[in-house]
Amino acid sequence: MTTTFSSNAMAEESQIQHSHSQQEEHFDVLTKDGVKTGISKPRGQVHRDGDYHRAVHVWIFAESTQQLLLQRRASCKDSWPDLWDISSAGHISAGDSSLVTARRELEEELGITLPKDAFELIFVFLQECVTNNGKFINNEYNDVYLVTTIDPIPLEALTLQETEVSAVKYIAYDEYKRLLAKEDSDYVPYDVHGQYGQLFDLIEKRYKENTVARSLTLQKQLSRYAPVSLNVELTGLTDSDKEALVFIVKAASVMDEIFWLQSWYSNPALRDWLKEHADTSELNKLKWSYYQINKSPWSCLDDDEAFLTTADSAIRLLSKATRTVSEWKGLEYRAAFPILKPASANFYPPDMDKMEFNLWNDSLAKDQQTEATSFFTVIKRHSEFILDSGLSNDKVASSKDLYIVPYSQEYKSLLAKAAKLLHKAGDITNSTSLKKLLHSKADAFLSNDYYESDIAWMELDSKLDITIGPYETYEDKLFGYKATFEAYIGIRDDEATAQLKLFGDNLQLLEQNLPMDNAYKSKYVNAAPIRVIQLLYNSGDVKGPQTLAFNLPNDERIVKDRGSSMVMLKNVSEAKFNHILIPIASACVAEEQQELVDFESFFTHTICHECCHGIGPHTITLPNGKESTVRLELQEFNSALEEAKADIVGLWALRFLISQDMLSESLLKSMYVSFLAGCFRSVRFGLEEAHGKGQALQFNWLYEKGAFVMHSEDKFSVDFSKIEGAVEGLSREILTIQAQGDKEAAGLFLKKYGVMTEPLKVALEKLENIQVPVDVSPTFPFADKILQ
Repeated sequence: MTTTFSSNAMAEESQIQHSHSQQEEHFDVLTKDGVKTGISKPRGQVHRDGDYHRAVHVWIFAESTQQLLLQRRASCKDSWPDLWDISSAGHISAGDSSLVTARRELEEELGITLPKDAFELIFVFLQECVTNNGKFINNEYNDVYLVTTIDPIPLEALTLQETEVSAVKYIAYDEYKRLLAKEDSDYVPYDVHGQYGQLFDLIEKRYKENTVARSLTLQKQLSRYAPVSLNVELTGLTDSDKEALVFIVKAASVMDEIFWLQSWYSNPALRDWLKEHADTSELNKLKWSYYQINKSPWSCLDDDEAFLTTADSAIRLLSKATRTVSEWKGLEYRAAFPILKPASANFYPPDMDKMEFNLWNDSLAKDQQTEATSFFTVIKRHSEFILDSGLSNDKVASSKDLYIVPYSQEYKSLLAKAAKLLHKAGDITNSTSLKKLLHSKADAFLSNDYYESDIAWMELDSKLDITIGPYETYEDKLFGYKATFEAYIGIRDDEATAQLKLFGDNLQLLEQNLPMDNAYKSKYVNAAPIRVIQLLYNSGDVKGPQTLAFNLPNDERIVKDRGSSMVMLKNVSEAKFNHILIPIASACVAEEQQELVDFESFFTHTICHECCHGIGPHTITLPNGKESTVRLELQEFNSALEEAKADIVGLWALRFLISQDMLSESLLKSMYVSFLAGCFRSVRFGLEEAHGKGQALQFNWLYEKGAFVMHSEDKFSVDFSKIEGAVEGLSREILTIQAQGDKEAAGLFLKKYGVMTEPLKVALEKLENIQVPVDVSPTFPFADKILQ
């Protein structure tokens, strides 16, 4: 049963036109692969010449009735006149963006005004066809969006654009699929057995799922994390520090709120919805439990594959999305997120590509370019702001559609809340260095200038150890520019800290002896202070696999001027070693070498890994004489290659320190075998994750060189006669790519070695079969008490 509504029956017409409607519309011409050529042409010429171009398709789907909204194309249309078609569609004009076009077309054609979180990009469809006796050639890339409403929108609430749409109706999605399959002449044809079948497959999968099977999958995913309770003694803290700690924990919890938003714009709504509904069923409880580990709908251990869909997401009500209809409360929709995790996260517009950013960035003044690529800014669209504000429908010149917003403005209310709490803590503590850190970090949250607060962090000399702010750039998979907010609160382990001074004091010696050309070596490297802590609480970007240590800051200005500082999380390291590395060694390391896997080697290499982030190329001079940084040149390849560098150069550095009689010879064999076991641990994080990809690169290189050997019983051993040369060779390769800022070489190197090879598959399948946890999931009893 379908219901039809004609534009002729409407009491009034509303039509919104683009500001350049008097002129013929221009399209960006694409290559056959869908990449912009930089050329734009009038619409008529594009269809005459068969140029590839881009358009949007928007489907409105009603959950409760399982129906799709269709429009009948106006009789004046130059293709498929008078046939039933997509809810809304339109070409993307030259210089325009996909999502803004989708929103605008829906408003113009049907009178539906929706925010960006209503639109889910589900796939890209290439349509190649010829109509009108060969006069109309359509080679079109279509970005296909799904808008999921709870109930059908009353047809009388819609305002149809007469020149585009003659009528609308709802139809059951399976009935529509049947009509398309038999090529019914009343409907614009789509191949439901080809690319466009994805739309119907997606709907069917979401709404006809087996809840038992899904619950079992989530249970299996959860079981990969070993739950550990990190109880930390507060002995050694002064009364004033204990009092300050309460405010610090509360400030740290704000980092979660910011990070949820940085991951994806509808992520906070999803999080609140899952928490609110966690007790309504066993399945919902499992969804919430696994979300809490990943902090987004994408699973860290499954190469960011979505474990939730928009059908699981929050329901939002808009009372004024359409014209008012009596006794109808308004349009309810699901806050959407894409199945594929966006490389842009929420730092850039979701429909922005690299070419658009680079063209815009090149047009900016030098100081603005620095801001655009800064750790502490987001990039937005004027056209999106105009749509959101409802100020005007005038277009913005494409070259200036993007603009920069500092973190202090983007997260203003949350950062003000955290700053207030840190200032309170700073007023209470009697520790001079901690007081300085807390006040300077609070000021940085409001000013967006983190330089002084990061120096204060490096100089921190306090029993209570605090790291809080925007640091790591792993979430920005588009460029690796933007930093996520995080917090680590711990109690300093003075005895362990004293033992590790050796590493920080010898960074310059390590730099001078690095296996790379002397021209690339830094003449002066600052010593890296190392602090060992017992972790009491973490928040923000601490999703999925837990970090063992970190080396900060990442700001190249500070690394160049002052070096970096390292924090080791000893209780987290112990938990991982006991719950994960020992079982991995039993399963994957040859029996005669298993006893060489020990905590001292594991922990010592972790220290060296973090130290080695502070040496090697950071600020570099390119072949053309221009000064730059490794991060800016290698872009999306930087994180994985930097993690591989720190790992393999860390192994090289341990061997070097042993040769200088600074470390015991007894470490020599155990560090290599512990590293081998650690390879399998890190690769299980997934190859979309920087540490996992970097670890795969190292394992595959060392295996290729014969340093790692696979035996008949699918266990591995270290060939001690080959390992040193292989480690040095790989260190030289990575350091040279970084020093030359060679993005092409970095990409090819990761493509060749940062992959899932057969030996890795064999080891990982064995670990999955015996259900060795992949990582730990910590709880923090002390902090939980404060936050309750």
